[in-house]
Amino acid sequence: MITSGEYRERLLRMKPNVYMDGEQISRDDPRLQPGTNVTALTYDLAHEPQREGVNTAISHLDGEKVNRFCHIHQSVDDLLNKQKMTRLSCQRTGGCIQRCMGIDAMNALSVITYDMDKALGTEYNRRFLQYLDYFQKNDICANCAQTDVKGDRSKRPHE
Repeated sequence: MITSGEYRERLLRMKPNVYMDGEQISRDDPRLQPGTNVTALTYDLAHEPQREGVNTAISHLDGEKVNRFCHIHQSVDDLLNKQKMTRLSCQRTGGCIQRCMGIDAMNALSVITYDMDKALGTEYNRRFLQYLDYFQKNDICANCAQTDVKGDRSKRPHE
């Protein structure tokens, strides 16, 4: 598991491809810092001894301890600990902790690729598990976007 400092170093090594208001900005631009600070905190919380088992989990791939934000749920206890981690982390930051939808998407991919392989004889799950191993070992921060597909943006989703 990495620390917030290592996370920040990774950001600075990334390709300079962030734009704001049509201007290319650096990843340490002050306008990005609130989000960066919140995400960074999720790395440090996993190292706090009192959060052991809540912000951390044991990987079903290799039995190693991982950040719970990189863990695929294996039991009811995993789901409860994920919920507890989310609530405690939100209380600490005062709001969104930025990483929830990314790991939710990874959990969905785990299920969907498995089901596809059973139904279609594909190897998506094997490839997903290879990526998951890399994802866990490198304590990757996943992202996911949720969009509302419709033409008239002034209407509510059910309309």
